[in-house]
Amino acid sequence: MISGNQLDRIYPDANGTMRLNCGIVKGYSPRDAVYYEPFTTLKGVVEKHTGVPPFNCPDRLLRLIGSGDHGSVTAPSDVPVDVLTTHDSTGGNSGSPLINARGELVGCLFDGNYEAMTSDFRFEPNLTRSISVDIRYVLFIADYVDSAFNVLEELGLR
Repeated sequence: MISGNQLDRIYPDANGTMRLNCGIVKGYSPRDAVYYEPFTTLKGVVEKHTGVPPFNCPDRLLRLIGSGDHGSVTAPSDVPVDVLTTHDSTGGNSGSPLINARGELVGCLFDGNYEAMTSDFRFEPNLTRSISVDIRYVLFIADYVDSAFNVLEELGLR
């Protein structure tokens, strides 16, 4: 049970507060013989597809991935989808920008890994990871899946 004094030591959620955080892109090993790479790619999306939620990838996206036409926003071999970082996040951080060392938007935070569930009470640097969508995947979806050309034009990317 948490006493009143312990509650004072828990930081509040991130709703309505300004927060800055530093971290690095890094995978992790939650248990023996298991390692999660820091990036998920389109190839991984296809490998996880089961046809049943939450791993139900739209047919249109599967066809596009199968075509190999990944456009100009990709990494050399595959489109990065998600990225793991060592940032300490909490409830209300969803949508927070992920900025690189040059001040460029490279992603948006949307979740934490399973092992991060207790990080409001105890941060474990070897296990706690924040999950962000890679901006290259956002651009890929906007361009090749949703045909949001007007948005890309407005951003100066088309």
